[in-house]
Amino acid sequence: MIRERAFPVDPWCIRETRLDLDVLAQSESIFALSNGHVGLRGNLDEGEPHGLPGTYLNSFYELRPLPYAEAGYGFPESGQTIVNVTNGKLIRLLVDDEPLDVRYGELLEHERQLDLRDGLLKRQLHWRSPAGRDVRVRTTRLVSFTQRSVAAIHYEVEAVDDVVRITLQSELVANEALPPQSRDPRVAAVLESPLQAEERLLKESGGLLMHQTKVSGLRVAAAMDHQVEGPDRTTIATEGYEDWLRTTVGCVLKPGEKLTVIKYFAYGWSSRRSLPALRDQVDAALDAALLTGWDGLLREQREYLDEFWETSDVHVDGDPEVQQAVRFGLFHVLQAGIRAERRPIAAKGLTGPGYDGHSFWDTETFVLPVLTYTRPAAVADALYWRYSTLDSARDRARTLNHAGAAFPWRTINGQESSAYWPAGTASFHIAADIADAVRRYVQATGDEQFEREVGLELLVETARLWISLGHHDRHGVFHIDGVTGPDEYTAVKNDNVYTNLMAQRNLLVAADAAIRHQTYAEQLGVTDQETATWRDAAMDMNVPFDDELSVHQQVEGYTRLQEWDFKNTPQEKYPLLLHFPYFDLYRRQAIKQADLVLAMHWRGDAFDADQKLRNFLYYERRTVRDSSLSACTQAVIAAEVGFLELAHDYLREAALMDLHDLAENTRDGVHIASLAGAWIALVAGFGGFRDHEPIPDFAPRLPGRITRLEFSVLWRGLRLQVRITAEEVTYNLVGADDDASLEIRHHGEKVVVTGGQPVTCALPEIPTPPVAPRQPPGRAPLRRNYSPDF
Repeated sequence: MIRERAFPVDPWCIRETRLDLDVLAQSESIFALSNGHVGLRGNLDEGEPHGLPGTYLNSFYELRPLPYAEAGYGFPESGQTIVNVTNGKLIRLLVDDEPLDVRYGELLEHERQLDLRDGLLKRQLHWRSPAGRDVRVRTTRLVSFTQRSVAAIHYEVEAVDDVVRITLQSELVANEALPPQSRDPRVAAVLESPLQAEERLLKESGGLLMHQTKVSGLRVAAAMDHQVEGPDRTTIATEGYEDWLRTTVGCVLKPGEKLTVIKYFAYGWSSRRSLPALRDQVDAALDAALLTGWDGLLREQREYLDEFWETSDVHVDGDPEVQQAVRFGLFHVLQAGIRAERRPIAAKGLTGPGYDGHSFWDTETFVLPVLTYTRPAAVADALYWRYSTLDSARDRARTLNHAGAAFPWRTINGQESSAYWPAGTASFHIAADIADAVRRYVQATGDEQFEREVGLELLVETARLWISLGHHDRHGVFHIDGVTGPDEYTAVKNDNVYTNLMAQRNLLVAADAAIRHQTYAEQLGVTDQETATWRDAAMDMNVPFDDELSVHQQVEGYTRLQEWDFKNTPQEKYPLLLHFPYFDLYRRQAIKQADLVLAMHWRGDAFDADQKLRNFLYYERRTVRDSSLSACTQAVIAAEVGFLELAHDYLREAALMDLHDLAENTRDGVHIASLAGAWIALVAGFGGFRDHEPIPDFAPRLPGRITRLEFSVLWRGLRLQVRITAEEVTYNLVGADDDASLEIRHHGEKVVVTGGQPVTCALPEIPTPPVAPRQPPGRAPLRRNYSPDF
């Protein structure tokens, strides 16, 4: 686990001031660079020591068998696992004949920093070899946002006190040895050396390797080239074999002299393009990078991020750790999705192999809301990817004897990759999550063409799934039975409130879209009778409620289930799923993550204020947060019902999930949804932002420790800036023409904001409810007291 405040608090930088090999894998995830297409873990330049090597391309995977003790009808037979592709980060350095290895000699100085404004990973070290030779090394690494196939490293070595002979080895290496990724020997056999060599090309300053996966048949190309500046008689040569290329640069440095090597490398992959076509594609990307040059790449990167931060930054006064963490989170959300370009956004982005590189409902429910209001084009791309997998989703629905489209619980290529159906197939709510992402994007952007060409069919096929899954009982009430909601500790139950309410909205939004685009809907076979069926089911949807306790039931009959004995559950027994059988979890009131509370966020229009308070108090006592997805949602609703300090604590947990390794699995990659959740907790929690209606709704309120909060949301091409203090909020259309206007709601009252005329509104007093919330023993969020002198 990363020690508390391992990274000094800095508003625009994540800085590591000493190298701790015990948490090397965690820091590799923190310092990962990506653009949504190429991902490089933050491994040390020389490759060793490492926690977990990793170079990833979005959607580049290998197929593997899914293990079952007993197979069943409809169980998926194979899954997908992201592949560690050809490593282009490697630059080994020999000083005289001693390889630079931080475990040997003396590491006199070592610092790394992730610059959030420049999008660069910088490293500097002062190393003394076992023979007593000193060198200073400075490196800068980037993955380009503007040239999506390209990465580059600027490597500089300087002699300090003595004349030294320098040998620098820059490499491309395929089929790196990795720690075991599976206990199943069949899986391990597939993932060990998954790349088969197809071609290699050499030139003096670099070369190219091409490989193909053994089972999935995907082809990958990696190429590198170098620019070298050094003293006279600097040499350069390249050699290569099937799985590696090495460009060697040699020279002799006098004290104060430097050798500078700029390494450009590029990637491409395809399941369809021929070997020559892919080779040419990667060569062209590399040529473009060389034409741009190192300074040009730096300039493009900074300009891109300047524009991003100008429109997307969140400013927090009063909690410097959260200020740093929310920017770190936004940066990783940007890295995960901005150049994915019609490919999925994985739960770990491209920062590690966690969850096999799969995409889940996390994307639509946590990541896409952030991108909708900061980078909507990335949302369209993500939904285009879902649209491209519709045929697989329809096939899956037919296999399950249902109509419409059953989207996979976890996947890379659009086919189900979950081997555990109660927490996989049964989690049908992902269909409504996708539909709601469509609704949110279209409502926020007004992109009617997208709705006609992409969104409509996604809405129609998910609506058809709900009609197929559900049924009217003899009293005319519509039920959706045998499903699993967001809480994976309450599986295969009837009438999960979150699922039912999200399905209800899905059905109504689909019916409305079919009317708006009647001709297109008719081409999909939609009839007036079918849309009437959707509306009837939505209006008759069962939403279980316990009249005696005056709370909603997470699922039908939930409040009568046996209580979990939290008092006698020691802390070392969490997460519960690792220490107790699912049979015990499924029949007791123990909640892994916000479920009904999540429904009160995304379907808050279905609850009144008293219900929200009573529900929050009831479910807070039973939620153990064994999932990183929970804290941000609990922050949102805690703020809404009046527990502002508790909301602040939950915000900090979501924001610091990876910087403090709170879940103790950051080594496998950062938690993209939790990092997005920090934005959600601030904007939806303390900003009170809701998008249930066609106009944005705000109900801002701040906890005592935050003195100012400022953020922006994009709505119909306008940038609405929201600046909140303890007493008031100012709404401003930034950069808008004087005749531009936007209607919003402020604490329920309509307000019109026009270009050039900010509107300031007072904040009403938010009374603290008389009953304080309680969490299961030992499961309350930690309250950290920040010291600015740390």
